[in-house]
Amino acid sequence: MSRRTLTLDDRLYQYLLDASLREHPQLAALREATREHPRANMQIAPEQGQFMQLLVKMLGARRTIEIGVFTGYSALAVALALPENGRVLACDISDEFTRIGRPFWQRAGVAHKIELVLEPALHTLDARLATGEAGHYDFAFIDADKSSYDDYYERCLRLLRTGGLIAIDNVLWSGRVADKIDAIADPDSAALQWLNTKLHRDERIDLSLLPIGDGLTLARKR
Repeated sequence: MSRRTLTLDDRLYQYLLDASLREHPQLAALREATREHPRANMQIAPEQGQFMQLLVKMLGARRTIEIGVFTGYSALAVALALPENGRVLACDISDEFTRIGRPFWQRAGVAHKIELVLEPALHTLDARLATGEAGHYDFAFIDADKSSYDDYYERCLRLLRTGGLIAIDNVLWSGRVADKIDAIADPDSAALQWLNTKLHRDERIDLSLLPIGDGLTLARKR
């Protein structure tokens, strides 16, 4: 028994993967294709992708949102977990990065489930709200520019149905959120720290912050 989360060294982390990871071949191939990318650290870990797939299936999700696609690993993971009529609204601004993942979406047979919109995510989310889609989504994953996290959260909360789930990545930010932060010198850390405090007090949601990857918050809309 332990009252705290275990620290994972390389040996134990490899065991975690060996004992539990059921990664689709195209997910593994995309992860490998991204391995040498200069920003490879932006990609979620495979165990986090599998965890999100489980959440999506438990929710019975059909309509989902992703903010921050990078090379498309998490979008592919979620799309694979959705039923045939499920859809991912994938929001990003980079054609260069997302172009890497699109062939893997095709080869996995789920490209038709992913609607990639290349424009600032707030524009996309506001447009969906303007066309009456509030309350029509089941799941959202936020993993983009940290200074806009609160804006993304508020839009996603409106777009989700009651009982829908928002997953927010990087909320522990390599531990920097636990420090005293100069908001001018480090606006990303300050934005995450402020959002974590806000979510802790937000009575519109049920909340859990988990030490998965760089910290993952789950917020269930009440």
